[in-house]
Amino acid sequence: MKEIILALNATMEGETTSFFIYKKLAPYTVLMSAIARGIAVGDELEYTDEITLARSIANRVPFGNAIKK
Repeated sequence: MKEIILALNATMEGETTSFFIYKKLAPYTVLMSAIARGIAVGDELEYTDEITLARSIANRVPFGNAIKK
């Protein structure tokens, strides 16, 4: 596995879950990123259109300082 892309809802719960996952996987050598936020904060991910979601994945950003080589 080379990369984990976090794509959770842009809500407080989603952000908290992303941080939890990031902390649990920090000891491992794996690239972690989160999708770009083309999705409004508070919106549910399941209602996002395919183009917005695809662009969010294509423009993802590293999560925290989790880039490891």
